Amino acid sequence: MYPAIVGALDDWSQEASVRCVVVTGAGKGFCAGGDVRAGRPRNPDGSPLSVEDATEALLEQARTAQRIYEYPKPTIAAVNGAAVGAGMALALACDLRVFARGASLIPGWAPLAFTGDFGGPWFLTRLVGPARAFEILATNRAIDSATAASLGLANEVLDDGEFEEGWRRYAQPFVQGPAEAFSGMKANVREAQEMPLNDYLPRETLRQVRSGRTEEHRGAVRDWLEGEAVDRTGQGKASETDSN
Repeated sequence: MYPAIVGALDDWSQEASVRCVVVTGAGKGFCAGGDVRAGRPRNPDGSPLSVEDATEALLEQARTAQRIYEYPKPTIAAVNGAAVGAGMALALACDLRVFARGASLIPGWAPLAFTGDFGGPWFLTRLVGPARAFEILATNRAIDSATAASLGLANEVLDDGEFEEGWRRYAQPFVQGPAEAFSGMKANVREAQEMPLNDYLPRETLRQVRSGRTEEHRGAVRDWLEGEAVDRTGQGKASETDSN
Protein backbone atom coordinates (compact mmCIF):
# COMPACT_ATOMS: atom_id res chain seq x y z
CA MET A 1 0.00 0.00 0.00
CA TYR A 2 2.93 2.37 0.43
CA PRO A 3 3.22 3.38 -3.25
CA ALA A 4 -0.58 3.71 -3.44
CA ILE A 5 -0.68 6.05 -0.43
CA VAL A 6 2.18 8.19 -1.72
CA GLY A 7 0.63 8.24 -5.19
CA ALA A 8 -2.71 9.40 -3.80
CA LEU A 9 -1.01 12.14 -1.80
CA ASP A 10 0.86 13.30 -4.88
CA ASP A 11 -2.36 13.40 -6.90
CA TRP A 12 -4.28 15.28 -4.21
CA SER A 13 -1.50 17.82 -3.75
CA GLN A 14 -2.27 19.03 -7.28
CA GLU A 15 -6.04 19.21 -6.76
CA ALA A 16 -7.27 22.53 -5.41
CA SER A 17 -10.59 20.92 -4.45
CA VAL A 18 -8.80 18.61 -1.96
CA ARG A 19 -8.14 20.77 1.06
CA CYS A 20 -7.64 18.21 3.83
CA VAL A 21 -6.56 14.55 3.89
CA VAL A 22 -7.94 12.09 6.45
CA VAL A 23 -6.16 8.78 7.03
CA THR A 24 -8.30 6.09 8.65
CA GLY A 25 -8.48 2.32 8.85
CA ALA A 26 -10.55 -0.11 6.82
CA GLY A 27 -12.41 -2.36 9.22
CA LYS A 28 -12.13 -2.36 13.00
CA GLY A 29 -8.44 -1.45 13.25
CA PHE A 30 -6.46 1.57 12.13
CA CYS A 31 -3.33 -0.40 11.19
CA ALA A 32 -1.92 -3.65 12.59
CA GLY A 33 1.68 -2.85 11.65
CA GLY A 34 4.14 -5.20 9.96
CA ASP A 35 3.48 -8.95 9.72
CA VAL A 36 6.50 -10.75 11.22
CA ARG A 37 5.08 -14.16 10.32
CA ALA A 38 6.49 -13.76 6.83
CA GLY A 39 10.01 -13.59 8.22
CA ARG A 40 12.80 -11.42 6.92
CA PRO A 41 12.60 -10.11 3.34
CA ARG A 42 14.50 -12.23 0.82
CA ASN A 43 15.98 -12.03 -2.65
CA PRO A 44 14.18 -13.73 -5.57
CA ASP A 45 16.48 -16.75 -5.15
CA GLY A 46 15.40 -17.18 -1.52
CA SER A 47 18.58 -15.87 0.06
CA PRO A 48 18.22 -13.25 2.82
CA LEU A 49 18.81 -9.62 1.92
CA SER A 50 22.03 -8.03 3.10
CA VAL A 51 21.77 -5.53 5.93
CA GLU A 52 22.32 -2.73 3.42
CA ASP A 53 19.63 -3.96 1.01
CA ALA A 54 17.15 -4.66 3.81
CA THR A 55 17.75 -1.19 5.22
CA GLU A 56 17.17 0.42 1.83
CA ALA A 57 13.94 -1.54 1.29
CA LEU A 58 12.52 -0.69 4.73
CA LEU A 59 13.58 2.94 4.42
CA GLU A 60 11.71 3.27 1.13
CA GLN A 61 8.56 2.07 2.89
CA ALA A 62 9.18 4.27 5.93
CA ARG A 63 9.34 7.35 3.69
CA THR A 64 5.54 7.03 3.56
CA ALA A 65 5.39 8.44 7.10
CA GLN A 66 7.77 11.22 6.12
CA ARG A 67 5.59 12.03 3.12
CA ILE A 68 2.55 12.40 5.38
CA TYR A 69 4.47 14.49 7.91
CA GLU A 70 5.78 16.88 5.25
CA TYR A 71 2.53 17.07 3.28
CA PRO A 72 1.60 20.71 2.62
CA LYS A 73 -2.12 20.30 3.31
CA PRO A 74 -3.70 19.52 6.71
CA THR A 75 -3.66 15.82 7.57
CA ILE A 76 -5.85 14.15 10.19
CA ALA A 77 -5.53 10.60 11.51
CA ALA A 78 -9.00 9.26 12.29
CA VAL A 79 -7.86 6.49 14.66
CA ASN A 80 -10.79 4.09 14.60
CA GLY A 81 -9.11 1.17 16.39
CA ALA A 82 -5.69 -0.20 17.30
CA ALA A 83 -2.71 1.50 15.64
CA VAL A 84 0.31 -0.74 16.14
CA GLY A 85 3.98 -0.25 15.27
CA ALA A 86 4.26 1.39 11.87
CA GLY A 87 0.52 2.08 12.15
CA MET A 88 1.15 4.14 15.27
CA ALA A 89 3.90 5.99 13.40
CA LEU A 90 1.55 6.82 10.51
CA ALA A 91 -1.02 8.19 12.96
CA LEU A 92 1.62 10.30 14.72
CA ALA A 93 2.90 11.58 11.37
CA CYS A 94 -0.41 13.38 10.79
CA ASP A 95 -0.95 16.94 11.97
CA LEU A 96 -3.95 16.06 14.11
CA ARG A 97 -5.51 12.92 15.56
CA VAL A 98 -9.16 12.13 16.29
CA PHE A 99 -9.68 8.97 18.35
CA ALA A 100 -12.63 6.67 18.66
CA ARG A 101 -13.13 6.03 22.36
CA GLY A 102 -12.08 2.41 21.97
CA ALA A 103 -8.99 3.17 19.87
CA SER A 104 -5.40 2.89 21.08
CA LEU A 105 -1.79 3.40 20.08
CA ILE A 106 0.49 0.39 20.68
CA PRO A 107 4.24 0.59 19.94
CA GLY A 108 4.53 -3.18 19.40
CA TRP A 109 8.30 -3.21 18.86
CA ALA A 110 9.70 -4.19 22.28
CA PRO A 111 7.94 -7.59 22.57
CA LEU A 112 9.55 -8.57 19.26
CA ALA A 113 12.96 -7.13 20.26
CA PHE A 114 12.70 -4.47 17.54
CA THR A 115 13.91 -0.91 18.07
CA GLY A 116 11.21 0.89 16.09
CA ASP A 117 10.69 2.14 12.54
CA PHE A 118 8.67 4.44 10.27
CA GLY A 119 9.73 7.39 12.41
CA GLY A 120 7.57 6.23 15.32
CA PRO A 121 10.18 7.00 18.00
CA TRP A 122 10.97 10.35 16.30
CA PHE A 123 7.34 11.49 16.20
CA LEU A 124 6.60 10.23 19.71
CA THR A 125 9.64 11.95 21.20
CA ARG A 126 8.66 15.31 19.73
CA LEU A 127 5.08 14.97 20.89
CA VAL A 128 5.54 13.75 24.48
CA GLY A 129 9.23 14.34 25.30
CA PRO A 130 12.19 11.95 25.49
CA ALA A 131 11.63 10.38 28.92
CA ARG A 132 7.95 9.62 28.34
CA ALA A 133 8.64 8.41 24.80
CA PHE A 134 11.34 5.95 25.90
CA GLU A 135 9.09 4.65 28.69
CA ILE A 136 6.22 4.05 26.27
CA LEU A 137 8.47 2.36 23.71
CA ALA A 138 10.42 0.17 26.13
CA THR A 139 7.43 -0.99 28.18
CA ASN A 140 5.19 -1.35 25.13
CA ARG A 141 2.64 0.74 26.95
CA ALA A 142 -0.70 0.82 25.16
CA ILE A 143 -2.07 4.36 24.98
CA ASP A 144 -5.85 4.33 25.15
CA SER A 145 -7.92 7.29 23.95
CA ALA A 146 -8.17 8.92 27.38
CA THR A 147 -4.41 8.70 27.92
CA ALA A 148 -3.76 9.93 24.39
CA ALA A 149 -5.89 12.99 25.14
CA SER A 150 -4.04 13.66 28.40
CA LEU A 151 -0.66 13.40 26.62
CA GLY A 152 -1.75 15.69 23.79
CA LEU A 153 -1.67 12.86 21.24
CA ALA A 154 -5.44 12.98 20.66
CA ASN A 155 -6.97 16.29 19.66
CA GLU A 156 -10.47 14.92 20.16
CA VAL A 157 -12.08 11.69 21.38
CA LEU A 158 -15.40 10.59 19.89
CA ASP A 159 -17.85 7.88 20.85
CA ASP A 160 -17.36 4.76 18.77
CA GLY A 161 -20.89 4.78 17.35
CA GLU A 162 -20.56 8.36 16.13
CA PHE A 163 -16.95 8.17 15.01
CA GLU A 164 -17.17 8.55 11.25
CA GLU A 165 -19.73 11.34 11.45
CA GLY A 166 -17.63 12.96 14.17
CA TRP A 167 -14.29 12.97 12.34
CA ARG A 168 -15.96 14.36 9.23
CA ARG A 169 -17.40 17.16 11.34
CA TYR A 170 -13.98 17.73 12.96
CA ALA A 171 -12.37 18.04 9.52
CA GLN A 172 -14.77 20.68 8.23
CA PRO A 173 -12.88 23.80 9.47
CA PHE A 174 -9.80 22.52 7.64
CA VAL A 175 -11.85 21.86 4.50
CA GLN A 176 -13.53 25.26 4.54
CA GLY A 177 -10.71 27.46 5.83
CA PRO A 178 -7.93 29.30 3.94
CA ALA A 179 -5.93 26.53 2.29
CA GLU A 180 -2.83 28.58 1.43
CA ALA A 181 -2.70 30.05 4.93
CA PHE A 182 -3.03 26.60 6.50
CA SER A 183 -0.11 25.38 4.38
CA GLY A 184 2.02 28.25 5.67
CA MET A 185 0.92 27.59 9.25
CA LYS A 186 2.01 23.95 8.89
CA ALA A 187 5.43 25.08 7.69
CA ASN A 188 5.69 27.52 10.60
CA VAL A 189 4.87 24.85 13.18
CA ARG A 190 7.26 22.32 11.64
CA GLU A 191 10.16 24.77 11.42
CA ALA A 192 9.50 26.06 14.94
CA GLN A 193 10.48 22.60 16.17
CA GLU A 194 13.66 22.47 14.11
CA MET A 195 15.14 25.97 13.88
CA PRO A 196 16.52 28.55 16.27
CA LEU A 197 14.41 31.70 16.40
CA ASN A 198 16.98 33.78 14.51
CA ASP A 199 16.76 31.43 11.52
CA TYR A 200 13.02 30.89 11.82
CA LEU A 201 11.79 34.50 11.96
CA PRO A 202 12.80 35.54 8.41
CA ARG A 203 11.02 32.50 6.96
CA GLU A 204 7.89 33.12 9.04
CA THR A 205 7.90 36.79 8.03
CA LEU A 206 8.22 35.96 4.33
CA ARG A 207 5.23 33.62 4.56
CA GLN A 208 3.20 36.31 6.33
CA VAL A 209 3.97 38.83 3.59
CA ARG A 210 3.16 36.32 0.84
CA SER A 211 -0.11 35.34 2.51
CA GLY A 212 -1.10 39.00 2.53
CA ARG A 213 -0.93 39.00 -1.27
CA THR A 214 -3.23 36.05 -1.90
CA GLU A 215 -6.82 36.16 -3.07
CA GLU A 216 -7.71 34.26 0.11
CA HIS A 217 -6.48 37.18 2.18
CA ARG A 218 -8.10 39.83 0.00
CA GLY A 219 -11.42 37.98 0.07
CA ALA A 220 -11.26 37.52 3.83
CA VAL A 221 -10.61 41.24 4.34
CA ARG A 222 -13.54 42.13 2.08
CA ASP A 223 -15.81 39.84 4.08
CA TRP A 224 -14.53 41.28 7.36
CA LEU A 225 -15.10 44.85 6.21
CA GLU A 226 -18.61 43.92 5.12
CA GLY A 227 -19.29 42.20 8.43
CA GLU A 228 -19.73 38.76 6.87
CA ALA A 229 -18.43 35.41 8.07
CA VAL A 230 -15.36 34.20 6.19
CA ASP A 231 -16.27 30.97 4.39
CA ARG A 232 -15.14 31.18 0.80
CA THR A 233 -14.34 27.52 0.14
CA GLY A 234 -17.61 25.68 0.55
CA GLN A 235 -16.88 23.51 -2.49
CA GLY A 236 -13.81 21.95 -0.87
CA LYS A 237 -13.72 18.34 0.18
CA ALA A 238 -11.74 16.07 2.46
CA SER A 239 -10.08 13.05 0.88
CA GLU A 240 -9.76 9.80 2.73
CA THR A 241 -7.24 7.00 2.50
CA ASP A 242 -7.60 3.67 4.31
CA SER A 243 -4.67 1.91 5.94
CA ASN A 244 -4.72 -1.78 6.74
